[in-house]
Amino acid sequence: MKIHYGKACMVYALIISCLFLYSSPSEAGQRLPENFVYHIFWSGIRAGKATMDFENTAEGIRITSHETSTSFVSLFYKVDDTTQTTLYSDGFPKSYTISISEGRHRREKATSFEMPAEDGKQKVVYRNILDKETVEFELEGKAYDALSALYELRKRPLKVGTLEYLDIFEDKKTWKTEVQVIKKERIRTPAGEFDTILIKPMFKSEGLFLKKGDVYIWLSDDGKKIPVMIEIQTKAGNFKVKLSEGAY
Repeated sequence: MKIHYGKACMVYALIISCLFLYSSPSEAGQRLPENFVYHIFWSGIRAGKATMDFENTAEGIRITSHETSTSFVSLFYKVDDTTQTTLYSDGFPKSYTISISEGRHRREKATSFEMPAEDGKQKVVYRNILDKETVEFELEGKAYDALSALYELRKRPLKVGTLEYLDIFEDKKTWKTEVQVIKKERIRTPAGEFDTILIKPMFKSEGLFLKKGDVYIWLSDDGKKIPVMIEIQTKAGNFKVKLSEGAY
């Protein structure tokens, strides 16, 4: 259970962060939310909490995700993860950092994305801070990081029965990610009832997303596409993340 819980918390944080990028200060009448709170459940037991904070900075929109385990779960597997991304005005990432503390596992990484050159190619610098590794890459086109990857979804109609595709740069590779749009459904969370669109991302990233287990995300069926519930089905049991607080 320990290994699966740690990986699942990481998945939750990244999916929530990715999908929460539904608005920007440039949109008339829109205002970035200041804080959202999610509760994480493992086989019906409350196992942790995830928070999302937004701020406008001179460098661009900055989104910070913080995930922690409950005091009970922390007795045998403590989780304290922080992920942060800063975006260019077009929604693509400028910088991405991740700090993971899950049990005895530690990970510190930073990735910077330069503006694409005239030929469309993009330079990306990846750093594994703990291993003191720095690697440069030249991508053939723009890619998202794990936080900003699904920003583009808010611009798409998400029609039931269709597929969407997104390119994600993670762990020194670019992954083409398929997103299945399954159905519309009304669900209840601690924050209230929502009309939603159910989607299923087919993640392939080796070190970031669970390779075994299905991921389902319920987005609010409106222009904001707020993720109100996430479910991950694994051999260790079902994990659910439910919206509990937030201004939307």
